[in-house]
Order: sequence, then structure tokens, then C-alpha cells
Amino acid sequence: MQGLLTYRVFVNDLLRRVGGPMTFRIILQPTIALILAIRDGLKDAEVGRPLYLWNLFTHSPESRQLLKDGWKSVGFAFGAALLIDGVYQFIVFHWFYPGEALTVAIVLAIVPYLLIRGLANRIARHSNLKSKAVRLISTRVD
Repeated sequence: MQGLLTYRVFVNDLLRRVGGPMTFRIILQPTIALILAIRDGLKDAEVGRPLYLWNLFTHSPESRQLLKDGWKSVGFAFGAALLIDGVYQFIVFHWFYPGEALTVAIVLAIVPYLLIRGLANRIARHSNLKSKAVRLISTRVD
């Protein structure tokens, strides 16, 4: 019963973060992660790398370097999310719960980064292919 009660408190505390003080961080932290992910996804498209998350799990020799490169970008957003959630916890709970802070930081910083980096890469590569095809067709017509 204790585990269930702890889980309920944990989930309730996480849900209370959507309202209440410092709600701006719910928008700010994912936005920072999105900007960084778009930047890195466009770089990946320029170099011709495959999708980040796919490449991370399927190309084991490169996985360590991919993690390092990704952490360089998202590490700032992750650290900011931890810090801001720690401040929130001290204001609301007058205590610090590291498990909750880690969960919030992962959800607000790392998950958006992982999802959007590959999407930005795919969109950039697709639009680049379209523009190359249009240029090729227009040069053949002339």
C-alpha cells in the first residue's frame, strides 16, 4: 500500500505543476529544447546523417558520439529544467524531490529534443530534395 500511496503523491505532485506558480516554465523549457533540436536537425540534414533517434539505436559504433553531441545541446535545457523545478519545489513543497525533478526535466527537455531533432532533419531533407528536383526540371525545360 505504501508504494501505491507514494506513486499517487508523485503523480499528483507532477500534475499540480501545470497550474500554480512558475507555469511559464511549462512553455519555456520545451521551447528551448525545440530550438536546439531544430538547429541540430538542420545540421544533420546538411551533413546527410540519418534521423537522430533511429541512428542512436541502430548504429552502435556511433552511439557514444551521438549521445555526446546530443547531450552538448540538450544538457543546457536539461540543467535549466532541473534548476527551475528545484526552485518550484522549494516554493511549493518547501523540500526537494530529486525523482520528480528528474522526471520533469526529462519530459520538458529531453523528450521534445529527441522527437523534434529527427523531424527537423526529415523536413529539411525533404524540402531540399524538392528544391533540387524543381531546379533540375527547370533547367531541362530551358
